[in-house]
Amino acid sequence: MKKIQIFGLIIVAVAIGIIVSTAGDASTYVDFSKAKEMASDGDNESIHVVGKLKKNTAGQILEMEYQPEIDPNYFSFTLIDNNNIAQKVVYKSTKPQDFDKSEQVVVIGKMEGSTFNAEKILMKCPSKYENGKLETTEATATKS
Repeated sequence: MKKIQIFGLIIVAVAIGIIVSTAGDASTYVDFSKAKEMASDGDNESIHVVGKLKKNTAGQILEMEYQPEIDPNYFSFTLIDNNNIAQKVVYKSTKPQDFDKSEQVVVIGKMEGSTFNAEKILMKCPSKYENGKLETTEATATKS
């Protein structure tokens, strides 16, 4: 075999390895009722849940708990999924910047007991540059 053919085969093998490794990390989008069902079946896979924050008529977030002076790595809030199921979400890290401005939230994690433990939070906030567009930001919990 020529050197160029061997090099080509190595590139193809690396590409296949990357595709296989990223496919293993993919998780599915579900609602909270499906998340509870998966947890009760013993499924420990990370899942995505899309929802909106529980807010009052004035637009203030309800049932949000973050007290950095007591525990800066504990943040909880209530998320309402697309089926209008409200669920307490616990994020063991600092409250993400601009969380209060987010229109839609995607939490990535798993159900554990009666709470959803988030590993990552993706927030869709109104863009400050273009009216009507949403800007996405991501927050990842620190491992301790």
